[in-house]
Amino acid sequence: MHLTHDDNLDWQLSTYTDSGACVEVARPSGAVLVRDSKRRTGPRISMEPAAFAALVDWAKTHQV
Repeated sequence: MHLTHDDNLDWQLSTYTDSGACVEVARPSGAVLVRDSKRRTGPRISMEPAAFAALVDWAKTHQV
């Protein structure tokens, strides 16, 4: 994963993306933020870390 800096947050982009068209994740204390890598100034989703972990586990076992 590589990092981009925005609002003092370290955003991580998955290394699985070839085009950069993916989501980026930042982990400030007590939360996980998710944004569209193509719209970095757009809206962000905020989740509790346990909810994000559950989402990732689900995505690993389901074809999306």
